[in-house]
Amino acid sequence: MLSVSKTKPNYTSTTARGGQWTLAIIILCTCLTFNELRAWWSGIETHHFSVERGVGHELQLNLDIVVAMSCRDLHVNVQDAAMDRIMAGDLLTKEDTNFALWTGDPRKRRRRNYQSLHEDDQERKKAEEEDSHVGHVLGHMRENPSKKFSKTPRLRGAPVDSCRIYGSLEGNKVQGDFHITARGHGYMEFGGQQHLEHGTFNFSHHINELSFGPHYPNLLNPLDKTSDSTEAHFMRYQYYLSIVPTIFTKRRISTKSGSLDPAAIPQPPTLDMTPNTRKDKDGIVRHIPNPKAGTDSKSIFTNQYAATSQSREVPTNTVPGIFFKYDIEPILLIVSERRDSLLGLLVRLVNVISGVLVGGGWMFQLTEWGYEVWGRRRGRSNTGLGVINGNINGDLDHKN
Repeated sequence: MLSVSKTKPNYTSTTARGGQWTLAIIILCTCLTFNELRAWWSGIETHHFSVERGVGHELQLNLDIVVAMSCRDLHVNVQDAAMDRIMAGDLLTKEDTNFALWTGDPRKRRRRNYQSLHEDDQERKKAEEEDSHVGHVLGHMRENPSKKFSKTPRLRGAPVDSCRIYGSLEGNKVQGDFHITARGHGYMEFGGQQHLEHGTFNFSHHINELSFGPHYPNLLNPLDKTSDSTEAHFMRYQYYLSIVPTIFTKRRISTKSGSLDPAAIPQPPTLDMTPNTRKDKDGIVRHIPNPKAGTDSKSIFTNQYAATSQSREVPTNTVPGIFFKYDIEPILLIVSERRDSLLGLLVRLVNVISGVLVGGGWMFQLTEWGYEVWGRRRGRSNTGLGVINGNINGDLDHKN
């Protein structure tokens, strides 16, 4: 019978350095384990670009803006490349408010502090970056099932000098312009044009929200919580928006090699067609949209946009106001998040812990060998022979 020999206890010794190394290895293993667990829980996020499949027809616009003018003196219109004009002022909600309630005392500001259009805020950039990840978007979708706009703060004795315009409206998914102008300027009105005195023009504004697609109030878009004010009456604010259709999903959309799998791209419910059970007069069975088909709780179909702004004072023969010009980019951005399997996590944890143990053991042996060599050299220097001011008999000279 074979017996496994073990090191006798009297051949081993415990040292303070050995205990310190053991404690350091345990701490390192714990930190690396938590780091691997955190990375596994957060998942891996990938970005893919593709061509949007199907034919898009509608684009939802969500707007919440405060303009420093009376509601009856403002006109809101949308006109797209299809030459369709939408009287947005009749579809959106208008409420009288006070401009200082939104941009005055920071204690009265709501949710997040407002930022000037020309201000560079690192915290805001960080918040925008966080809200562009899959986990944040899906979380906000579950937090706000009602998708409602917040209430207008009470006046409490403050004078009415501004108008809040908010709501959602449907438009054509083509290039368009969204205009906020003064009454009697910019568009001809039915029943005659009502002229507004130029001295009442004030297009100072605060944008609470401007987004395209489903309304998620807690997401921070590029123009959300931005404001600009002016003392000039004929001021023209122009915003140029590049809209990118975006899909946030937690489904696997890539192949094993990492390339995009077109067949795995989630499709919006509006593109899922079902056969119409009722035949038309010509006897042809056509397909109708089925919004309830293909619903996916792990995917969100929305839009992101990049914005640039330009503001200038214009002459009196030019229409002042706030103009949003948007264009639809011919690409589709797919942001996917996936998590490795539990078996893969266990394999990585075993590799990390075993690597730390083996590396720590080698480092401990190297340090012990270094201490031993250094101790030998120090011992030799302390035990060397020599005569210090002595005679031949070894007696020392004592000097007074």
